[in-house]
Amino acid sequence: MRTQVAIVGAGPAGLTLSQLLHRQGIESVVLEARDRDYLEHRVRAGVLEHGTVETLCEAGVGDRLAGQGMRHGGTELRFDRRRHRIDFEELTGRGITVYGQQEVVKDLIAARLADVRFEVADVELRDLDTDRPRIRYRQHGEQHELTADLVVGADGFHGVCRGYLPSPTATERGYDYAWLGILAEAPPSSAELIYARHDRGFALHSMRSPTVTRMYLQVPAGTDPADWPDDRVWAELHTRLATDDGFALAEGPLLDKGVTEMRSVVISPLQHGRLFLAGDAAHIVPPTGAKGLNLAVADVRLLSYAIGEFYATGGQDSLARYTEDALRRVWLATHFSWWMTTMLHVDPAAGEFGHRLARAQLDYATSSTAMATALAENYTGLPYDRDWFYR
Repeated sequence: MRTQVAIVGAGPAGLTLSQLLHRQGIESVVLEARDRDYLEHRVRAGVLEHGTVETLCEAGVGDRLAGQGMRHGGTELRFDRRRHRIDFEELTGRGITVYGQQEVVKDLIAARLADVRFEVADVELRDLDTDRPRIRYRQHGEQHELTADLVVGADGFHGVCRGYLPSPTATERGYDYAWLGILAEAPPSSAELIYARHDRGFALHSMRSPTVTRMYLQVPAGTDPADWPDDRVWAELHTRLATDDGFALAEGPLLDKGVTEMRSVVISPLQHGRLFLAGDAAHIVPPTGAKGLNLAVADVRLLSYAIGEFYATGGQDSLARYTEDALRRVWLATHFSWWMTTMLHVDPAAGEFGHRLARAQLDYATSSTAMATALAENYTGLPYDRDWFYR
């Protein structure tokens, strides 16, 4: 089998790239280890930056997003039982949209279905330093080989593609805490997301629809969800989200419960020969800044331009500097995610000094227009404009 671009991984990165290339008349085949049902129903991130929404709409997969996505013009920082709203639209002219990752994936699969191969195994990349790289894989017990001009590894942090970089550097930062996440059949208790710092730890109130709430609690790393029965979860959420003005938290049956470990990892370089990494295969950020999915889309938006140039003119300059260009945004997002994480979480190892620093940052972010603007600009997404971003 022959195609122009072979993409490993049918998550948001791989599928978005395939769709963006299709809009330019460039063929691609997407290889995915999981089945379609798994991809369309696993609950993941749900906060889309302004630029991510624009990209999906430009790619022709924004109809359901426009109709069902919940647009937010701000967010709330909550500490000392008080609310502090950061007005994104007033500060930056942009907002964010809440629309579950699984819904994004459903839209993209519907658009790219003919070019996705599900349930593939034993993926091997070959001849990456030639102009005809190959991928060998098995699907439903049969061996296949796919030849392409370019290969994109969008197969996640535990995928195989990163292993084909000859000598990558992984810059890492671990955290001693994790998130216990729940999905509840309950109407949201707030019109916008709430980020709360409490002496007992961080809490986040989010939503997935007008009838389903997504919430998180800071817990120690390695926590077993079984140690958190429903009653304990609700009691802790009530405590950490409480305010002096009578905030009421709506409860409902839990539909899902799980623990997400937290870390920052940035891989460099993001390319070797005709192989290019994007999304979680290239970097991991803690979820506090809502950057994971959005960085994946930013990676492939940049990569789609470079690939488009390659096929339109034969030029490879943009492909050659993909690592440099992509990592500028990646490191800015990594810094923002670290800043939000350390400001809002209680780190037992940081002691009173760390607590005071975090409180000082919260006071500054909620009293300074300049600091609030920086938070809003990063949260809603830095511009894609090349003259601004790469000057």
